[in-house]
Amino acid sequence: MADSSRSAGSPVVHGFPHLETVRSAITALYRRLSYDGVRGYATSLAPVDAAFGDQDDLYLGTQRVARAVVRHLHLPDARMIVGFRAMEHAAAVELTAGPEYFVELNDRFRSHRRDIGAALSHEVTHVLLHRLGLEFPGTRDNEILTDTVTTYLGAGWLLLDAFREDRVSSQKLGYLTPEEFGYVLAKRAFAFDEDPSPWFTSPQAYTAYEKGRARALQDVRQPPLAAAGWAGRRRYARDRRHARDHPDTPPAPGAPYAFGNGPQGLRVSFACPVCHQRVRVPVRGRVRARCGLCRTVLDCET
Repeated sequence: MADSSRSAGSPVVHGFPHLETVRSAITALYRRLSYDGVRGYATSLAPVDAAFGDQDDLYLGTQRVARAVVRHLHLPDARMIVGFRAMEHAAAVELTAGPEYFVELNDRFRSHRRDIGAALSHEVTHVLLHRLGLEFPGTRDNEILTDTVTTYLGAGWLLLDAFREDRVSSQKLGYLTPEEFGYVLAKRAFAFDEDPSPWFTSPQAYTAYEKGRARALQDVRQPPLAAAGWAGRRRYARDRRHARDHPDTPPAPGAPYAFGNGPQGLRVSFACPVCHQRVRVPVRGRVRARCGLCRTVLDCET
């Protein structure tokens, strides 16, 4: 049984405390599904497929949304059994061999139907990851993996849209912070040329997306990428001189790249800004490299 974290009425953590695990999750997803497999999710779950009005029948509406999430995540069409009960977490799913899907939702969703799609998207992704054999060790990291995959495959914008916060109350679904959800959404938006911002009904979700997008933009502006800013380029040049003069010294602390010597001279390695697989290229000025995992062509100034 897999549980989904929920924060309601308690202070919401902000910022990017799980960023390295998020990046590892994106890499793991590309490795497990391959470039072609990830590209199969180029279109996000449509807002209309997750819409749930107060006039809708609770169980029929839940079944309809659940089937839409199952279809979106390319899982086999099978009987979806969804129930409601009092529980600590937002939802839970029974990870069985199938073909049925057994999901339980917190009783609060009986009267908060707009967020049922968000809870289901996380739980159905647990099923997907279970059947793919993709998991991280430990509950915390595995839940971060689930949130990241849900978002990167086009259903997790619902989780961010479920974030609401004001002076007297707050609600957040999932383990990622709102800004981390925004970061993964922005990564997806860059990869698939998609703008999720019109789908948000929560003003706080839109703000978190913008902050996450700003952080994701930093990834594509780090040296040795050609789009790096002046300050980064200057530091890179200094570190490159030091690596040439002192080839056995470790990488500069905090630098997003590392130098090393090989048979053909000095080389620099760095994380692909799309999938975060390490890329290694020769240090010889302007270089175009293709990431072997996500096939992104990278313009570098080495």
